[in-house]
Amino acid sequence: MLKTRMKRVADRGDHAVRRLAEIEASIADLSNEDLLDLADIFKAEPRSPIGMWHSLKWRGGTSVYEDRLGTD
Repeated sequence: MLKTRMKRVADRGDHAVRRLAEIEASIADLSNEDLLDLADIFKAEPRSPIGMWHSLKWRGGTSVYEDRLGTD
């Protein structure tokens, strides 16, 4: 029973990681206008990841993945 539960929890984690990667890819594919609209939605949150990606993209054309990896 414990093995089944542990496998179920691990599967949920794997699914969540895959889903997050899909969401990140969708955001990375947005045009500048769409990214700006999305950043406006989340601007109430200080330093939200979407807001940071937007500001980086507008400042120097840095891609979302370059920012995430810490390379310029």
